[in-house]
Amino acid sequence: MPTGASLPRPRRLAATLLTSSLLVGGLLTTPAAAAVGSDAAATTAVRVNQVGYLPDGPKRATVVTTATQPLTWQLRDASGTAVASGATVPRGADAPSGQSVQVADFSSFQGSGSGYVLTVDGSSSVPFDLRANLYDGLRSDAMAFFHHQRSGIPIDASLVGSAHARPAGHLGVAPNKGDTSVPCQAGVCDYTQDVRGGWYDAGDHGKYVVNGGISTWLMVNSFERAKRAGKDAALGDSSLKVPERGNGVPDVLDEARWELDFLMRMQVPEGKPYAGMAFHKIHDAAWTGMPLRPDQDPQPRELHRPSTAATLNLAAAAAQCARVYRAYDPAFADRCLSAARKAWTAARANPALYAPDSDSTGGGAYGDTTVSDEFYWAAAELYATTDESGYRDAATDSSWHTSSTAFSAYGFGWADTAALGRLTLATVPNGLPAADRDRIRTSVTAAADGYLSRMAARGYAVPVPADGYFWGSNGEVANDAIVLAVAGELTGKERYRTGALETMDYLLGRNALGQSYVSGYGETSSQNQHHRFWDPIRASRTAPSG
Repeated sequence: MPTGASLPRPRRLAATLLTSSLLVGGLLTTPAAAAVGSDAAATTAVRVNQVGYLPDGPKRATVVTTATQPLTWQLRDASGTAVASGATVPRGADAPSGQSVQVADFSSFQGSGSGYVLTVDGSSSVPFDLRANLYDGLRSDAMAFFHHQRSGIPIDASLVGSAHARPAGHLGVAPNKGDTSVPCQAGVCDYTQDVRGGWYDAGDHGKYVVNGGISTWLMVNSFERAKRAGKDAALGDSSLKVPERGNGVPDVLDEARWELDFLMRMQVPEGKPYAGMAFHKIHDAAWTGMPLRPDQDPQPRELHRPSTAATLNLAAAAAQCARVYRAYDPAFADRCLSAARKAWTAARANPALYAPDSDSTGGGAYGDTTVSDEFYWAAAELYATTDESGYRDAATDSSWHTSSTAFSAYGFGWADTAALGRLTLATVPNGLPAADRDRIRTSVTAAADGYLSRMAARGYAVPVPADGYFWGSNGEVANDAIVLAVAGELTGKERYRTGALETMDYLLGRNALGQSYVSGYGETSSQNQHHRFWDPIRASRTAPSG
């Protein structure tokens, strides 16, 4: 997601870390609360998952040290009693970080409790828990991010607390110009469009179809996968703090629907040039100031010209919607399928309408001139939903259907979506020949095995290439974990669950910074992230009194 005019936007910036953290946690764990600690702890040489570990999962830590011989480690419980011990394994230089490290493996200890500390060579880790219900708090808190980002609805104190409550943004209440009747940029169209709703970007008050499409897909896919595994209750009705709780629909689908409604409002209406296409984005005419709540934004809003990439995102997300929502709201599922069909037809008629990289005033450009992967993804979703031969042929005729690079070295993301089509065809029942279906499933497990091999070569057990610490790389790590989780679903093999769990270790503190990358989780967690409207909260907490 865009983060301001002065910050880089590499092509592989993933949807959001929190989305993917939710997905991994939602499938691999059972409900309960996660540990939250102080954010003031000094960084220690002993890097652990600061939230903790599952008793029946992998338990490894990385030690930053110049020592070349094995070191003794001890695991101590909250009373200080040593409950396990062993020797580290020297790993030498960790290529991505450049740090010299050793690894301590205490997986054989399967006790449970709070306040465990791992000590190695005079250094001690931060305290952590060993609990079977470790990740439920992370799952629900990660989902809360999307509710906070909603446009066009009050964010109520009863759900988020008074510090984060705010009025609805961009509904035309002064000083807002509103999103209910938004004109196009000059020369794009001669009408206005109601594009209220959806999720704001974290970096500005814009709303982006290519980000919204993949984020919505990930969210709905998490429910689809959990339902197949019989774990959908963890994402069900009243599992989240959303206004729609208690309506008989799984809360994760209620949240995703807020964005789906917006995505369909971004579709060019019938009778207009490029009918059925999707406008690429909508945001302020100039960069939004910081800090600024959405309801206080006085700038004019603009629709930006349609793009093939945005249109295919709409087609894919809406086709998935038609499949998953049918059991809960058939009329909405029909509306999604109609929008998906129109978008697919429009994209086929306009296969090379690209968002220009120069369109970066007031919001990120999100240019993408390779859209064959989006065509493959959209065709796969439409085929999985309709079983129609035209969509099947579009998917199987795509070069991405057999390409060895659908699961890229840098993971999937908003600009690299072929993997999403593969994941759908591998898991959603469809009419592909058995040999083709088996080949697709093998491609998923082969990609997962590649990530495991890379993790085995890294001192922090993270599936990034040697140059893999780029802007948005945490999203890559979490998205790779989804591939690992799907491989586990397809095969039942424990190694994929182990790999997915170790990516959570990385995200929650076992990394080169010794920092949990999820705010509020772990003794030393990320703080003061770039965000357009949470900045005032930070300012009020640090302002001098009197």
